[in-house]
Amino acid sequence: MRDKKINTFKAFQNRNYALFFSGQSISQIGTWMQRTGVSWVVYSMTHSTFMLGLTIFASQFPSFLFSLFGGIASDRYNRYKILLLTQIASLIQAALLAALVLTNHTTVFGLLMLSIILGIINAFDMPARQPMVHELVTDKADLPNALALNSSLVNLARLVGPALSGIVLVKFGAGICFLLNAVSFVAVITSLLLMKLPKYHPSPVKKKITSELKEGFVYLKHNPAIGIILLMLSLMSLLVIPYDTLIPEFAKVVFKGDAATFGYISSFMGLGALAGTLFLASLKKGTELKIVLLINLIIMGIGLMLFSKIDYFPIAMLFATMAGFGGMSQMTICLTIIQVNTEAHMRGRMMSILGMAFFGMVPLGSLIIGSISQQIGASNALLCQGIIAIIIAIVFSNFLRKDKLNKKEMEKLSEVEEEIIEKI
Repeated sequence: MRDKKINTFKAFQNRNYALFFSGQSISQIGTWMQRTGVSWVVYSMTHSTFMLGLTIFASQFPSFLFSLFGGIASDRYNRYKILLLTQIASLIQAALLAALVLTNHTTVFGLLMLSIILGIINAFDMPARQPMVHELVTDKADLPNALALNSSLVNLARLVGPALSGIVLVKFGAGICFLLNAVSFVAVITSLLLMKLPKYHPSPVKKKITSELKEGFVYLKHNPAIGIILLMLSLMSLLVIPYDTLIPEFAKVVFKGDAATFGYISSFMGLGALAGTLFLASLKKGTELKIVLLINLIIMGIGLMLFSKIDYFPIAMLFATMAGFGGMSQMTICLTIIQVNTEAHMRGRMMSILGMAFFGMVPLGSLIIGSISQQIGASNALLCQGIIAIIIAIVFSNFLRKDKLNKKEMEKLSEVEEEIIEKI
């Protein structure tokens, strides 16, 4: 048991990764604080779920539009320098957001413009930050542990950030909330500057990016098992996953609460996501992940349906946790299945296609859900999203059950599960 505890954090033996993790842990919480704060400010100013959807669209759709360029930059240039630049740019964006609010010049247009800027920054930040972990771990045997710790960090930040944001919004206001996020980037920038990395050697460009992208779509065409998962995730991202667009209205109208109420709802959903991580880690070797995917999709649908009709806050939080559990499991299982079914030399492109599908569909879905809720109300809109989740599960059940795992895939899944369990 003692060895397992030691192995849980063995990636921290790599100095660069320990610095990276420390900075990111602070920054991720700040990011979730700002995300929660912006949604609350927009809803408080407009009382419009459509404007909430438009704000999410403004912050995420640019990431879809520019993600391809971000991926090219990550592959062709020094990721360390790209990451340093994106963190500085994020600090400036957060500082401008804080200044806008603290000087009483808050406008919806200004918030939307700054959200668009953040979306463009993230388009270059994410493709550089994710592969950066590989470069920070000197002992490659520690890489699975490092990736697992990163996953835990994201879920923990999703749990802590919104709750902390709600408290700060009520006691100090949105300006301080955004200012704290700006300060959080100082931790990341400092950790990057303290790193000692080997000299950068640019890799030669072997093919045109258009040729590599074409190969990726041809590969997808000849592997329908991957295509089905991507199609299912795209529909979920368009019609179900953007349910968080409606949460501010539930906090203020249904539960008669304030920013703290909004933060607590988001945190309970984050708690469900963290529970989803632990659930996946507890699965036995050889578990049919596609069946788990369908079951969790149904759990998510039921959670949303019940949450939409319960006005007693403590009980509603139980169903919010259910929704967060099912939602987190969806993304994680889809990522795992696609990686397992994809050949090593095509995984990067399949991940980029998955990312483009997600970043393309979620912001569009936010606009659609926000518009629909204006007509039928947030409660009925969320109820419809829960029903759609169950319909998607039923429709795709025949396709997923027909595509049984072969022996090779089972062995790969066992390896993936062992890596997930290692973080516990």
